[in-house]
Amino acid sequence: MPAVQQTPSQAQLDAVKQAANMAQDAARRRAHKPTEKNIPEGVDELVLGDGVQQYKRLREFERKLDAVMMRKRLDIQDSANHGAKRYKTLHIWISNTVENQPWQARTLETDMFDFNTGVEATYKVKIEGRLLDEDDLDDATGYGSDDEDDENPSSQKSHADSMDQNDEPPQQPAKPATMHTRTRLSHFFKAITVDFDRGKNLQADTSTQIEWKKPLAQANIPLRPEADFDCLEFERKGDENINCTFNFYRDEIPDRYRLSKELGELLDTEEEDRAAIIFGIWEYVKAMNLQQDEEKRLIQCDDRLRALFKTDTIFFPDLTSLILPHMSPLPPLHLPYTIRVDPSFHANPNPPATIYALRLPTPSPLPALKAPIVYPTPQASALRQLSLYDDHQALLISALAHSKAKHAFLSEMSRDPVGFVNRWVKSQKRDMEVIIGEAGKGEESMGEEWRRGGKSGVWGTENVRESVGLMVQKAR
Repeated sequence: MPAVQQTPSQAQLDAVKQAANMAQDAARRRAHKPTEKNIPEGVDELVLGDGVQQYKRLREFERKLDAVMMRKRLDIQDSANHGAKRYKTLHIWISNTVENQPWQARTLETDMFDFNTGVEATYKVKIEGRLLDEDDLDDATGYGSDDEDDENPSSQKSHADSMDQNDEPPQQPAKPATMHTRTRLSHFFKAITVDFDRGKNLQADTSTQIEWKKPLAQANIPLRPEADFDCLEFERKGDENINCTFNFYRDEIPDRYRLSKELGELLDTEEEDRAAIIFGIWEYVKAMNLQQDEEKRLIQCDDRLRALFKTDTIFFPDLTSLILPHMSPLPPLHLPYTIRVDPSFHANPNPPATIYALRLPTPSPLPALKAPIVYPTPQASALRQLSLYDDHQALLISALAHSKAKHAFLSEMSRDPVGFVNRWVKSQKRDMEVIIGEAGKGEESMGEEWRRGGKSGVWGTENVRESVGLMVQKAR
C-alpha cells in the first residue's frame, strides 16, 4: 500500500511563512546597516585640531596590524603543515588459527561409508598492529630524525620483505587513561586487502579477495569502531595451506605521491606531497635564477626543467597542472603470508606469528600545539563587545557624512540663495520625473533642435517622414 502523504496544517504553514519573513527582515536590516569606517573627504578642512589626522593614522596602523597578523598566522600555519616529518615503527603481527580440520577430528563411525565429520574445516586470520612509542623507538632501533635512510620507500620495502617468526605479540603494560588518543592500526591505512593465491584444487571458498575500506570521517564526530581498531580478523573455509598477500594502502594527510624519474631527480626524492613539490620547484627556480626580469611569473627553463616539462618557458601559476603527469598514487605495502593449517605447525598451542616492521610517518604534534595561536578562540563576551564598538564607529562615521552634506548644502545656499534654490528645485523636479517615469516627455521637446526647421533639422529626417506617414494612415 503506498504511503499516505500528510498535508501540513495551517499552523505549520503560518510558522514557515513567519520564519521566512523574519529572515527577510534580518537580511534587510543587515543590508541597511552602515559599515563604512573611513572619514569622508573634506572633513579635515572643517574640523579644528588634528583629530581627523589622528583617526586616519589610527586606521592605517590598524590595517598594517591586520596584515602583519594575517601574514604571521599564514607563516605559522605553513611551518606547521610543512615541518619535519616524524617516522615511527609500526609492528604488524599476522597469525592464524584453525578449527574443525580433518586432523582435529576426534572419532569417526567406522561402520559408515561417509567419513565426513559433518562440519567444515575453517581457519581464522588475525592482523594486529602496534606503534612503538617514541622512547621505545629510539632505544630499540636508534632511529632519530627523518633525515635517515629508513624513511625512504626502498627502506620501507626492505622492512616489509624481512619477516621473523616469533611468539604472539607481547602483552603491552597497562597505560594511563590519558593515552586514549594513541594512533591505532586503522589510522595509518585507508584500505586493507587480502589476495589469495588459490590453486585449481583449492575450491573450498569461492572468495579470492578480502577488502576493508575506511569509512569517511566527519568533523567533530568520534571515529566509528570500524575505523578505529588495532586488530582485524576474518574467517574462511579451507583445509590446505594457502599463500596470500596483504596490501596496505597508506592514508596520509596531505596525500603523498610517487614521482616520475625526472621530477624525482630534480627534487632528490621519490615520494612527496603536492605542496612540497611546488615549493621544491620554486626553490630550484630561485637558486638557479630562472625568473624573467620583465615578468617574474614567467620561468625560463634550463635543461632539467626543459626535460621535465617539454617547453622553454612556463607560467608559474600553471605549475599545479604541469606536475600532474609526473605524480601517481603511492603503491600499497605488500606483506606476504602463508596460512598454515597443517598439524605440525599447530602442534604448539601458541603457533608463532609473522612479524613485520614498517617505518611510517606519524602526525606531527605541531598543528595541535599551534592551533590556539593560528585559530584562537576568543570569549563570546569579547566578540560581542567588539561588534558593538564596530557598529557604533560605523554609525558615527555615517552621522559625520550626513553632517558634511548638510554643511555643504547650507554653505552653497548662503553664497547665492536665489540661484541655488532654482537649481535645487530643477534638480528635484528632474529626479521626480525620473522616479515616476515621465522624464523627457516635455523637457526634451522644448530644446532648440526641435524648434529649428529645414532639411538639416530634426523634422527633415527620414525617421520623421516615416512616422508622419504612419500617423496619417492610422487617421484614415
